[in-house]
Amino acid sequence: MIVARSAGELSVRPRAVAIGTFDGMHLGHRAVVRAAVDAGGRGELVPTVVTFHPHPRTVLVKRVELLATLERRLELLADAGVEEALVVEFTPEIAGLEPEEFARQCLIAIGAQVVVAGAGFRFGKRRAGDLELLQRLGLDARQVPLVEGVSSTRVRHLAQAGDVEAAARLLGRPVEVEGTVVGGDRRGGTLGFPTANLDVDPEVLVPAFGIYAGGVGERRAAISIGVNPHYGGTERRVEAYLLDWTGDLYGDRLVVELWRRLRDERAFASEADLVEQITRDVEETRATQRPV
Repeated sequence: MIVARSAGELSVRPRAVAIGTFDGMHLGHRAVVRAAVDAGGRGELVPTVVTFHPHPRTVLVKRVELLATLERRLELLADAGVEEALVVEFTPEIAGLEPEEFARQCLIAIGAQVVVAGAGFRFGKRRAGDLELLQRLGLDARQVPLVEGVSSTRVRHLAQAGDVEAAARLLGRPVEVEGTVVGGDRRGGTLGFPTANLDVDPEVLVPAFGIYAGGVGERRAAISIGVNPHYGGTERRVEAYLLDWTGDLYGDRLVVELWRRLRDERAFASEADLVEQITRDVEETRATQRPV
């Protein structure tokens, strides 16, 4: 997928454009993107997305815990059939553009003919722009109905509570934690369960503390999110033990899926008890099914 950071980086081509932030790419987002891809027909219109980064709410209101990094969002958009994407840097200046000017700079300038968005989508200064305005500007603007019960806010609440199975039903895929593997204390290796310690973007949501069954790529993984209370830890860590894996992952970017929350993290009476519990966690991970 071609990714541009300004309209001038994209050629002017007939396009079917899905517009929105698409944080997490849940089922509602997928419906909007699918409408743009379908509108492209047999290559007559280029399936395109216009999206925003940082999240508009962080600029206009307050911090938002993202469901995915921008890199992961773009990967999911590409998987959904999007061919080109314009990432609009959301700034107070962008927020202050009159809706007509925003449409000219970010939609008409790249050749948009069809524009699709979710119900209630607004843009421009004072959020005065809507799909009816785009129609008056000569664009074929189409509204995609909301998917009942599905929203990024709802997904966040479920993930924050550790209910990753319910969140997966809204996402249409498992909840993910993404990060770069960095050095840890190597304690897992001494216990027989070497883990990959993830450095996670501080802007991205990390689900509730606990032990999870999940996967990394084609491999299952037992994942710990928390402070490692058995050893008196205080800093949050995200650690993944990849089953049946040996190798060096340092510096690699991992996308870790969380399939089911197995238990709370806790301290144990002895290290032997800890190892016994981790062994049970690994066996549960082997038996857990990917939720979607």
